[in-house]
Amino acid sequence: MKFVIIGLSITSSWGNGHATTYRALIKELKALGHDILFLEKDVPWYSGHRDMPDPNCCRLGLYKTNEELKTDYKKEVSEADVVIVGSYVQQGVEVGNWAIETANGVTAFYDIDTPVTLAKLKRKDYEYLHPDLIKKYDLYLSFSGGPILKYLEEHYGSPRAKALYCSVDPDLYFPEDKPVKWQMGYLGTYSTDRQPTVQELLNKPAAEFPEEKFVVAGPQYPEDFPWAPNVQRIEHLPPAEHRSFYNSQKYTLNVTREDMIKAGYSPSVRLFEAAACGVPIISDYWEGIDSIFELHTEILIATSSGDVQDYFMSISEEQRKRIGERARQKVLKSHTARARAKELESYVQEAFQLSENV
Repeated sequence: MKFVIIGLSITSSWGNGHATTYRALIKELKALGHDILFLEKDVPWYSGHRDMPDPNCCRLGLYKTNEELKTDYKKEVSEADVVIVGSYVQQGVEVGNWAIETANGVTAFYDIDTPVTLAKLKRKDYEYLHPDLIKKYDLYLSFSGGPILKYLEEHYGSPRAKALYCSVDPDLYFPEDKPVKWQMGYLGTYSTDRQPTVQELLNKPAAEFPEEKFVVAGPQYPEDFPWAPNVQRIEHLPPAEHRSFYNSQKYTLNVTREDMIKAGYSPSVRLFEAAACGVPIISDYWEGIDSIFELHTEILIATSSGDVQDYFMSISEEQRKRIGERARQKVLKSHTARARAKELESYVQEAFQLSENV
């Protein structure tokens, strides 16, 4: 099939989790024999930080304005079997309406930010999606599963809402025998709603274990935040260095955005990346996490710094490695990019069949 995907970015992972998601999914779509054109708005904050300026998994089209998009890529969109518009695309409502009007194949909205999107819709913030658009897309591909899917269909009138969780590329994320640099690390862009949990589950334990080293990697953190002396800061870590980063930790911390905790069933890509590396994960709790990993045997849940300290002191090295390996096996079975590509294929085929029967 011919896919056209209009997304936030595939060329730059700077300050966003979209690029790695698109790269992994599109790589596997290509491996399954599909042709993919990725269309991305050429903006300065990504053009200055492109870690994959020429992706080999797809054809790339950069556009400066919506007028340029509509003029240069009208034929591609009209002839595609599948046209997907992603969340956070600039002027996404205008882009979505144009894509739906122009496309002759299946149209889908790929929401890599479902809980954030729903919170924005409630506030009548239509930055990239409008309730009227949800009814028009043939498919709503959601980063969140569980009850949200039914809500999207019943409340917003989506014809078909399907979970398409983030995923991991096991060719890029796997265990490596590296010296351990850090007792625990965290990888994530700064956000005000996550920072109290980072403080509680990483910075406070770091202060209690001054002989161990900890690390926080990601941009936009306040320069004056009072990190413990043994917490190292890395401003930006490109995806090419993620595997080495995870494999240099005894434990990795997963912290979830507030909107995603409220929504539940919203695993982050960092969760799957770390697990694919066989690194034991300590995570905050949200509804549905036990549908992704088995608690205590595949993932460790912490609500306080005391929980984290207890894990450090009570879990043997053999147990630690076993937890990481169990999570890795779960990811290899159910959460690879190949698994997601096949899910997407099945959703598209289902949409084709339903449209033929109408």
